Amino acid sequence: MYYDVIMAGFGGQGILMIGDLLALTAMREGRQVTWMPSYGVEMRGGTANCTVVVSDKRIGSPVTSRPYSAIVMNKPSLDKFAPRIRKEGVLVANASFMKESDLDRDDLNSVFIPALDLAAELGNEKMASMIALGAYIEMTKIIELENAVEALRKTLPEKRQHLVAINEKALQCGRDFAISKK
Repeated sequence: MYYDVIMAGFGGQGILMIGDLLALTAMREGRQVTWMPSYGVEMRGGTANCTVVVSDKRIGSPVTSRPYSAIVMNKPSLDKFAPRIRKEGVLVANASFMKESDLDRDDLNSVFIPALDLAAELGNEKMASMIALGAYIEMTKIIELENAVEALRKTLPEKRQHLVAINEKALQCGRDFAISKK
């Protein structure tokens, strides 16, 4: 098993957080993992992306030019990374900031999820990236969603434990949306 994913969006959208959570969960499931963040100099509003590679075997490099998949949270990220995804790969795109017609490929397994809108319905717009991750987990089966929740439970500091429940709802919301689009 080998998956590589580029996650991208504006700084402050939780891109590095979901990449870290995916990597941590896969590692806790006994897989080999690399996580490579990249972000602009701005604290919020600049670009942020990370590459996560998950494999059952040793990983030669964290760098990928033609990833199997991508999670993109804004249109500039779609424009930059969608052309790089391998044929028949997976794309999760935030439909709150772009539409399906913005994608000029028909050879991808893609879902456009209104992540920001769904997060607002949950009562916390910061959960948009977690919703996108839930959809990605459902589409790829790369990790078990329940293990991601457990990883959050184990790694969040005591003062942040109250956020586990809303994160779990967000992951489940993304999963449910992806299931509804199958």
